[in-house]
Amino acid sequence: MADRVESVIATDQKDGPAQERKPERAAPNLGLAYRLGVMFSAFWSSSVRVKVLSLGPAMIMVILATAYMTVILNNWNAPFYDALQRRDLPEFFHQLKIFVLIAGALLLLNVIQAWLNQMTALYMREGLTRDLVDQWLKRKRALRLTAEGLIGVNPDQRLHEDARTLAESTTGLTIGLVQSTILLISFIGVLWELSSGFVFHLWGHSFSIPGYMVWAAIFYAASASVLSRIVGSTLVKLNGDRFSKEAELRFSLMHASESISAITVVRGEENERLRINADITSVLRVLKRLALANTNLTWVSAGYGWLVVVVPIIVAAPAYFSGGLTFGQLMMSVGAFNQVNTALRWYVANFAPIAEWRATLMRVTDFRLALTEMEDEMTSRHALQYHDTPVDRLTLENVEIACRVDAPVETCGGFRLVETPVEIRAGEKIMVNGDHNVNRRLLFQALAGLWPCGAGQIGLPPQDDMLFVPQTAYLPGGTLREALSFPEAPDHYTTEEIAEALEAAGLSDLLARLDERARWEKVLDSDAQKALVFAHLLLAKPRWVIFEEVLEGMEPERAERMTEIMTRLPQAGMIYIGRSETYLKALSPRVLHLKAVAADPEHVDAELKAQAESIPAKRDAGR
Repeated sequence: MADRVESVIATDQKDGPAQERKPERAAPNLGLAYRLGVMFSAFWSSSVRVKVLSLGPAMIMVILATAYMTVILNNWNAPFYDALQRRDLPEFFHQLKIFVLIAGALLLLNVIQAWLNQMTALYMREGLTRDLVDQWLKRKRALRLTAEGLIGVNPDQRLHEDARTLAESTTGLTIGLVQSTILLISFIGVLWELSSGFVFHLWGHSFSIPGYMVWAAIFYAASASVLSRIVGSTLVKLNGDRFSKEAELRFSLMHASESISAITVVRGEENERLRINADITSVLRVLKRLALANTNLTWVSAGYGWLVVVVPIIVAAPAYFSGGLTFGQLMMSVGAFNQVNTALRWYVANFAPIAEWRATLMRVTDFRLALTEMEDEMTSRHALQYHDTPVDRLTLENVEIACRVDAPVETCGGFRLVETPVEIRAGEKIMVNGDHNVNRRLLFQALAGLWPCGAGQIGLPPQDDMLFVPQTAYLPGGTLREALSFPEAPDHYTTEEIAEALEAAGLSDLLARLDERARWEKVLDSDAQKALVFAHLLLAKPRWVIFEEVLEGMEPERAERMTEIMTRLPQAGMIYIGRSETYLKALSPRVLHLKAVAADPEHVDAELKAQAESIPAKRDAGR
């Protein structure tokens, strides 16, 4: 029953736990280099590293070959346009044949590069998504992340959409940067050599400027880059806000869809419509600001894009009109200028995608750091002490449960177990109830090790021998066999064992649907879902079972059948947290009581004073 505590404790959290939501986790002020280091470290330790690195050399070879063929195509401009100038028809057709060969080779290289791009992005996404999911679903992290502020809201957005966007944009931008760099290196030499023939005649003097067109291309591209940086400086933050608001809208729509039956019953469509429209308004507000920022950036990118049509001709015009260049050489110079300018202006042309990439990188790295830097155990100055006990006993001594993190029971108004010390033997049946205003769920989570806030000592048998049954059943998506076997493999139990368990739980009609895939939490009502959990009890045969109010609200006949299943496990120690007459009647348990503890004003004042006195010390330590 490895990790069974993790599996069955996965309960609907909309009703608890009754803890304070931590303030929003401050986004770390981390540099781009550090964030890239975090993601590179994750990539280097992933299983897709070999796949991506194996595609790298092939990609470089294709890019080099493409650059080489592009240089040949640019050189082809000179004889082709010279043939046009001379009206040499045979030479014109000969150059067209050469063009077909060059263009065919470039087309083939482009297709190969497109396939390599897609496969690299696919493997990058695989590695990133699997890494984030692995970090998220480590022991207790996913649940604890929900208390970390907005960083824990809508993790599905970061695990799915942000991971996809980051993987694809990283691949595209990296390959684009490498390709632009190689083209730049290739054509700077060509353009420098062409510039050596540019002779200027001014006031009776002749002179040349080494690398004249290279410097002109650098100045042109640099001015565009600076202007783009200034105009588009807000895009990174706006894209981050956009992703956050889109995630909130997506969650609202999903939540409404899953709860549409309850919304309709209480006639809450209008309220839900207003709430979703408020989220839509928030998204549109950010999108309008983003649209304005992109529009302003278009003035720069489109303006420089149109100017490049005539700028290289204007730059080379003095040499051409002085007779230093033929028409073919002029067009060859224009082509080389455009290639150098395109390579240098890669940053300008990709400023908006880079801003989106940086925003996504920030969201993904913040999410991953929140997971990897999370403490293995929730810490508190006022915490329960856990220790191991033999498999045949569970102990409770002076147990008090606080309702807030890092606060004693006396200041937050928690509760305590009246009977102490308590020793529960294997096979013994226990019921824990008490004051109506006590949040018994916190005791359930404290026994599971998820809420250690309070005082006293809890001795627990090995976790592999314990099964926790929350009030709200969890059924994973997939087949019914998978749901019954969870968290074990679907083939862990035989069909005969499953059939016997379903019969005992009153679900024999589901046997024919054992291998049917469905969202069973939508197909079955709440009582049937709980009955599946009890069928799993018969299959797992745990040594210890902790129940959280699972019988309350069930139909009497169904509740009696569930307690009948409990009696089939005489060797199991059972702790039922809640009030169930059916459980009392069927198992005659020993009853323990929880008593609410009112907050003591003197303790509250003392706690506040201690916190105030600790602030200067923390500031000094921070300095």
